[in-house]
Amino acid sequence: MTALAILGGLALTGCGGPEATRTETPAPPRASPGPAAKAAPERVEKPPTPAPGPAGLTPVFERRAPAGSGSGSPGRDGKVVALTFDADMTADQGPRADAGEHFDNPELIALLRRLKVPATVFMTGRWAEEYPSQARSIGTDPLFEIANHSYSHYAFSSPCYGLPAVEEGAMRGEVERAFEAIRKTGARQVVPYFRFPGGCYDDASRKALAPTGVTAVQWDVVSGDAFATDADAVAEQVLDGVEPGSLVVMHCTRSAAPVTDEAVRQVVPALRERGYRFVKVSELMRG
Repeated sequence: MTALAILGGLALTGCGGPEATRTETPAPPRASPGPAAKAAPERVEKPPTPAPGPAGLTPVFERRAPAGSGSGSPGRDGKVVALTFDADMTADQGPRADAGEHFDNPELIALLRRLKVPATVFMTGRWAEEYPSQARSIGTDPLFEIANHSYSHYAFSSPCYGLPAVEEGAMRGEVERAFEAIRKTGARQVVPYFRFPGGCYDDASRKALAPTGVTAVQWDVVSGDAFATDADAVAEQVLDGVEPGSLVVMHCTRSAAPVTDEAVRQVVPALRERGYRFVKVSELMRG
């Protein structure tokens, strides 16, 4: 995602320079605070993670079941929805980026900020390396959280939309290398969630990733924004598919999803009119 607005702070200087003279009555020394006055350390709540699946396989989360469904976490509010955005860039697309192709979408991130919509961005390590300042901006904004989308965006199970395949022995390294690249940008809002490229996985890939401790996150609503040129059709598909507890997959890549921001501009107010509240995946999972 691209050039995002970076907020800087203004340094304020005092009115009196070295030549100014003032007569002030010195204040009595303040008593040192005792142990009881020390601020308590801030409690950091860890992102929720489901228990491992059968045989210790990486758990897979697709949607939070609404209250009264008999499964999942009922939560406090059933009318919630999580918008997720895949920041895709494969390991071999560097030359295309050098030639001017945009794999980011700063306008989309700016729109989410203006609309105050929390979101989870599933980022590849290669994307983070290409756009480190944007990754840092997203990953230091409490409105967002960054999850793992592998390093190279190669398939963890084949066939998968023509993506090159990752060998089983290299799968764990793909995830760990992506986390390393993302954290190297200075991003702090990083959660232990992973999205399989293309959504393709099997038991072998779930077993390979079990040592990383991630939770695989899928979706129940496909936006259809990939390579789409009709924002109205994308918005309609999302609005037709969303139910309480839904998890929507979209993209944050201008070259591959050029109308996503236009679709989001329609989706957000329409869902809010229906009484929906937007949450990040970690909030959806927590219930």
